[in-house]
Amino acid sequence: MLNRPLRIGTRGSPMALAQTGMVRDRIVAANPGLETELVVVTTVADKILDRPLSEIGGKGLFTKELEQALFAGEVDVAVHSMKDVETWLPEGLTIACILERDDPRDAFLSPHADGLAGLQAGARVGTSSLRRAAQVLMRRPDLRVVPLRGNANTRMRKLESGECDATLLALAGLQRLGLEAMARSVLSVEDMLPAVAQGALGIECRADDRPIHALLAPIACARTTTAVAAERALLAELDGSCRTPIAALARIEGETLSLDGLLFLPDGSRHWSVSRQGPAAEAERIGREAGAALKAAAGDTYVCELK
Repeated sequence: MLNRPLRIGTRGSPMALAQTGMVRDRIVAANPGLETELVVVTTVADKILDRPLSEIGGKGLFTKELEQALFAGEVDVAVHSMKDVETWLPEGLTIACILERDDPRDAFLSPHADGLAGLQAGARVGTSSLRRAAQVLMRRPDLRVVPLRGNANTRMRKLESGECDATLLALAGLQRLGLEAMARSVLSVEDMLPAVAQGALGIECRADDRPIHALLAPIACARTTTAVAAERALLAELDGSCRTPIAALARIEGETLSLDGLLFLPDGSRHWSVSRQGPAAEAERIGREAGAALKAAAGDTYVCELK
């Protein structure tokens, strides 16, 4: 047990604060008597809201300042949505704990339709996600994708004001904010394969900070950790980033892990898919092999168009 408050680093958005509050409560429940302190850190992604992440440096913009605070000893842990964590972590830091995954699916929001199929030709779908944009255009090339950034509340206000006709948000995020009723429908994973690690929360800390590792161990979910390891191994094999539309979802039944992955051209005009299955204990190998299969299937198209 620490003889001082555990300093928990978080972004200041409503979503980040809600998620961090959930994590803090679970840490305290597992370590009775532990005191905590929330340390709000502003990231580049919070400051620049008028451009897609793919144009300003990718998803690492959600985590860089929090990682700097870890290195500086200003915080003991940092809470992240695992889908925002870069493929490779800085040396000296580690994801020490991944909590049980919430629903990984995407929610559809629109005042005009219950799903993508119900939108009129030419309707504007607002999203900052290349993955979502590619899958929308793959299924409905007659729709228009327009940039839409900001936190969940901001995006819903922009939808209500008519900046777009529909948008897509992670269902888990809406649930954490108590806003799941805003969704007109929840898209099946067959219609919209999630982002790598969508729905999972991770806790990053210094790799050599054993007392912190011990505090976090009771709340870690082995099943989710295994599934996320497979998905992130696929991502690593593809050298994936926010400039590459990639989707993946691993599911575990008993001792068997099933992994589905998709790789797209940004305009949705072409895509490549892979499905792999094997022992859950070999999650990373399965992920690497799935990523290699996607890369081989795309061939020169992947090298020329996406990198």
